[in-house]
Amino acid sequence: MLLLAFIGFNRFYLHGQAFPGREIAPPIRALVITHGIAMTAWLGLLLAQPTLIAVRRHRLHMQIGRLGAALAAVILITGVWLAIRSAAVTPPEVILFGLPPRPFMAIPFLSVIIFAIFVTLGVLYRRKPQVHRSMMLLATLSAMSAAVARIQPLNDLYAGTEWERLFGPFLFTLLIGLALLAIRSAMMRAVDRPFAIGMVALTAASVGIMLLAPTGAWAAFTSLVVR
Repeated sequence: MLLLAFIGFNRFYLHGQAFPGREIAPPIRALVITHGIAMTAWLGLLLAQPTLIAVRRHRLHMQIGRLGAALAAVILITGVWLAIRSAAVTPPEVILFGLPPRPFMAIPFLSVIIFAIFVTLGVLYRRKPQVHRSMMLLATLSAMSAAVARIQPLNDLYAGTEWERLFGPFLFTLLIGLALLAIRSAMMRAVDRPFAIGMVALTAASVGIMLLAPTGAWAAFTSLVVR
């Protein structure tokens, strides 16, 4: 996931540019950088926290977990605000995954809310390791589409097809999740039920977002929040 994030956001990390090489709009530049730093830190936690468990540093894992919960709150707040502000400053002629800016806002706006829901479940079930780790991994997966969708060769494989209409930028992230589920279940020699249930929910939510985005109900919502 760290590698995918770097590939997808390489223009941001290396050149300070937006996808696919545009200048980051000045009104949202500080917000983009803040959200990017927070999300990068989250991916660092995804590596650090399981490592601490593997070396039996459980107390440190729990202490850092509190910081992780605070970081997730920052990601939620900046993510929601960035989705709204991006829809306001992006030119209306820009089309992403078949959607103009205001309908497209459904993707980052609702994705970061789904991220927060999975994190909340992970915190609530922190004393049930199998559920806890599945929810935290699903939270990260729900946010990974932002990076994976910027890897153009992957997008080109299904651009303009029914797969794009149904799954939008989420397709390859969901496929990664299914691969992780298969690997995890093979290691356990049984289906990882919390992760499997979460993947069903994430898939349904992803399709739901794409179906909601072009509707009048979403247009009415964006007219209230986008200025």
